Amino acid sequence: MTDTTRKAARPEAPAAPPAPGRAAPAARRTRRRARAGVTPWLFLAVPLALLLTFTYAPIANMAAYSFTDWDGVSPELNWTGAENYTELLTRSELFEVFLVSGYYLVASVVQIVLALYFATVLSFNVRFRNFFKGVLFFPYLINGVAIGFVFLYFFQDGGTLDSVLRLLGVETDHAWLGTPFSANTSLAGVSVWRYLGLNFVLFLGAIQSIPGELYEAAEIDGASRWQQFRHIIAPGIRPVLSLSVILSVSGSLSVFEIPYIMTGGATGTETFVIQTVKLAFQFNKTGLASAAAVVLLLIVLAVTWVQRRIVPDEKVDLV
Repeated sequence: MTDTTRKAARPEAPAAPPAPGRAAPAARRTRRRARAGVTPWLFLAVPLALLLTFTYAPIANMAAYSFTDWDGVSPELNWTGAENYTELLTRSELFEVFLVSGYYLVASVVQIVLALYFATVLSFNVRFRNFFKGVLFFPYLINGVAIGFVFLYFFQDGGTLDSVLRLLGVETDHAWLGTPFSANTSLAGVSVWRYLGLNFVLFLGAIQSIPGELYEAAEIDGASRWQQFRHIIAPGIRPVLSLSVILSVSGSLSVFEIPYIMTGGATGTETFVIQTVKLAFQFNKTGLASAAAVVLLLIVLAVTWVQRRIVPDEKVDLV
């Protein structure tokens, strides 16, 4: 028998089984893909639980309360349907407080212009620019309650503002928080001072994210600072500018902290949110206050949607 015949007759040895503890490559890949799909949800589980518990569940409860006559204290509440919304829409005085938001809307325009100006100037090589950055952003770090009390003494009769004006030779007996116009103007000015730093940081970060080669090319071409702002900075920060406008409009409609602390809504400074708080905790009309909160939420969402439709968030390509 030849060697070839002997090799053909010899039975083939069975394949060795996989070693213990080692799975086939296909099974390992399947488990790896499964872990990769589950891992992000494990990280998101706690934030999602907190978001549902402290944001969406209260919103759902608020929407449910808006259809009742609950007073916020009694364990009993009666279903009233759309009665609260009907009362809101038929009582014009409940919406007249939105006129106060006009002061803050104008103040937000001033705030955005100043923040954009300072961000543009300090984005270039200016002496002591880090110091000025800190000075501009510092008010945003202060607690709103503390700011309210500080400026309450600042604007009171014979307070800090009157003392400074007296040192400058200006005598005034004007009550800064005594009339609706001066009170709302003063409160809006405080709002500008406090939130200027937030917009400043947003604009500064957007400006510094623009490639430096564009500025160098513009300087070689002889472009002035204004031309650089108009053709490089303004188009480059358009998404951030749109975001700042949305935040400013929604903030103007929902002002609460500063006017509530400084005036409590007196002297024609009551905002829609202050009115809603009074309905709930002063007049014990939690159902009506919940309806007002839902209406405010819908107004803010509608304004944001219209603004996004007018100024869509498009990708900016400066190159």
